[in-house]
Amino acid sequence: MAANLYRKSGILDRISRSEACVPLLLGLVVFLLCLFGILTRPAGFLAAIWPANAILLGLMIRLPKSAGWQGWFAAGIGYLAADLVTGSTLEKSLLLNAANMVGVAAGYQVYKHLPAASRRLQHPASLLHLAMASAVAASVAGIVGGIANPILFGGSILPGWIYWSTTELVNYISVLPVVLSAPKLEGTQRDISEQIGRLSQEKRAPLVLLLASCVAGALVGGPGAIAFPVPALLWCGLVYPVFPTTLLTLFIGVWGVVILSNGLDDRSLQLDVMTLVSIRLGISLVALAPIMLSCVTQSRNALMRRLQYLATHDQLTSVLNRSAFREEAARRLAPGTSGYALLMVDLDHFKSVNDTHGHAAGDTVLVKFVQRVKNTLPPGSLLGRMGGEEFAVLIPDSGIIDAVAEAEKIRQSVGSEPVPAGNGKEVQVTASLGVVALEHEDAACLDTLLAEADRLCYLAKKRGRNRVVAVEET
Repeated sequence: MAANLYRKSGILDRISRSEACVPLLLGLVVFLLCLFGILTRPAGFLAAIWPANAILLGLMIRLPKSAGWQGWFAAGIGYLAADLVTGSTLEKSLLLNAANMVGVAAGYQVYKHLPAASRRLQHPASLLHLAMASAVAASVAGIVGGIANPILFGGSILPGWIYWSTTELVNYISVLPVVLSAPKLEGTQRDISEQIGRLSQEKRAPLVLLLASCVAGALVGGPGAIAFPVPALLWCGLVYPVFPTTLLTLFIGVWGVVILSNGLDDRSLQLDVMTLVSIRLGISLVALAPIMLSCVTQSRNALMRRLQYLATHDQLTSVLNRSAFREEAARRLAPGTSGYALLMVDLDHFKSVNDTHGHAAGDTVLVKFVQRVKNTLPPGSLLGRMGGEEFAVLIPDSGIIDAVAEAEKIRQSVGSEPVPAGNGKEVQVTASLGVVALEHEDAACLDTLLAEADRLCYLAKKRGRNRVVAVEET
C-alpha cells in the first residue's frame, strides 16, 4: 500500500506542471483511498484505517499547485463518490466527508506557516510540527464528527469527538510521514530503489529483528504486545533514512491496529471503544519515536558529512586541500602501482593580480582557474590546492607523453581568455606546469614525486613561465 502511495506522489511530481491534470489525479487518488478505507470500516464504526485524509494533506503540502480550489473541489468529489458508490446516503456522505475536508484544511493551514525543512521531515523539530499539525487537523475534524455522531450513529457529541479525533490523529501520524518524506520520481524509480536498497545487504539485521518481534507479539498476545517491536523500531531509526523508517512504522501501526485491536483472533477478548482508542493512540505515539530518532540521526550524519567536507576541501575553490590531497594521492600510489602522472600547476604573477586588482579579484581568478582545470581533466583525476596559487593534479592511466599532453591542455585552457576582475577590468592569467610520471611498478614516495614536480614547475617559471616542463633540459 505504501509503495503505491509514493508512486502516486511521484506521478504527481512529474506532471505537476499541468494544472488541468493535477486536480483530476488528486480526485482519483482520494476516491481510491476512500474505497480502501471503507473496506476496513466495521458496521456502525469509523474505518480501522483511513489513509485518504493524511495522503491528501501530504500531497497538497508536497505539490502546492494541487492546493488550489480545483484541487479541493476534485478531492471533495472523490470523497463523496466513494461513499455514494458503496451505498451510503447523501446525508451521511456529506457529514462524514465534511469532517474529512475541514480536518485536511486545518492541517494544511498549519503547514503553510512551517519551515520548508519541516514539510519534508528534514529537521529534528519536524516531528513536533507534524504532531502539532496532526492534532489540529484531528481536533477540527472531530468537531464535525462529534456533531455527526448523534445524527448518524445515535451517540452523543463528546464521545463522538473523542473517538473521531483520536482515530484521525492515529491516521495522520501513521501515514503523513510517509508522504512527506517520500523521494520524488523523476521519470525513473532510481531514488526509491536506492532508499529501499538500504533495507537490505549489511543493514538487514534491524529489519529481521522487527519482523521477529512482530511474530513474537502476535504469539504472546496481550496489551503488552504493542511494545514488542519498539526496540527494533528504534534500531531501524538509527540505521535507516527517514523514508524507510516511516514505511516500517506505518507497517507496525497497521499491524497493531488491525491485529492487536482485534484481540489477535482471541474471541474471548472484547475491546470497548475507549480501549480501542487507547491502543490506537499508544501505537501511533510509539511510532513517532523511531521517526524522530531517524530525523536526528540523518541530521547529525549530514552535519558530520559537512564537517568532513570542510576539513578536506579548500573553502574558496572547493577542491581538496593539501592534507586531503596528499592522503588520497598516497592511497592511490600504493606500492606496486603504476601509470600515474603528477602535475604541479602554479599561476604566473599571481601576487601582482592581488596587488593591482585586490584580493577579491585574486579569489575570482583562482575560482575561474580551477573551473578551467576541471574542465580539461580526464575522469578519475585528483585536484588539490597545495597552498596559495599552487595546485597539484594526479592523473591515472597516464604515461609521460599523455601527461605532457594533458598539462598542455591545462596551460592553454587557463590562458584561453581573460578573467573578469571587477570594475569592468579583466586579468589575463597564465600557468606554469611541472610534470612527472610513474610508469613502472617501482616503489614511489609521494613526497619525492611532489618535490620533483615542484622543481620542474619552478624550472618552467625560470624559463619564462606559461609553459610545461617534464624533464630538465641538458
